[in-house]
Amino acid sequence: MISADLAGRTALVTGGASGIGLATVTRLAELGARVALNHLPGDPAGPAAAARLGERGLAVSAIAGNVAQPGAAEAMVAEAIAALGRLDILVNNAGTPGTREPIPPARLEAMTEDFWQLILATNLLGPFRCTHAAAEALRATRGAVVNVASIAGLSSLGSSIAYGASKAGVVNLTRNLARALAPEVRVNAVAPGHVETAWTAAWEDRRREAAERALLKRNCQPEDIADAIVFLAAGAAMVTGQTLVVDGGLTL
Repeated sequence: MISADLAGRTALVTGGASGIGLATVTRLAELGARVALNHLPGDPAGPAAAARLGERGLAVSAIAGNVAQPGAAEAMVAEAIAALGRLDILVNNAGTPGTREPIPPARLEAMTEDFWQLILATNLLGPFRCTHAAAEALRATRGAVVNVASIAGLSSLGSSIAYGASKAGVVNLTRNLARALAPEVRVNAVAPGHVETAWTAAWEDRRREAAERALLKRNCQPEDIADAIVFLAAGAAMVTGQTLVVDGGLTL
């Protein structure tokens, strides 16, 4: 587990109601940060998670907002900053594969206009919207941004052509946002391998194959990715514009 003292610091984690997002919210709050947990409007999981963490004495508040929607994303960021009073860390975690089952590359007919719009609006435009909206607040605190990419955006076959392209875009976006927000704000990304979440729970064959191929012989847990996010957000003072692969050696 990453160790750091984040007392007095604040963070906004998009897509924080489950999986990597919730693990990151939990880890940041355990280290003393006040955290805004972003969740989709109407999703009871976000407020419920915030309430559970609050019962543990952790400072977590739920903030609704869909990062895929222009205007709604910016309003959510503004609400979070107002509630926190400042912003030190932005974690752009919200994303979607758009499908419960992987779509092989040969199935080009499945890459419909609507599918592309959903993937890109959430996975690529969402992080840009939120970072753009938070830029002034982050500059004021000399803060940090961590984007959640994927090994699908680097070299591995993801859940679809559109998903892989969106995550490759996040890698490039990370580099350019690092240029745009320097020297005050650092911007980095993590590229998870196969992570055990609700989205991947049904992929039994792929889960087993990924664990067998990984050098460390297991799949990532959400907490593994959360630790890497905290490292890039709260430490790594001279690291910016980089994408850290966290996959247990799967891509090796």
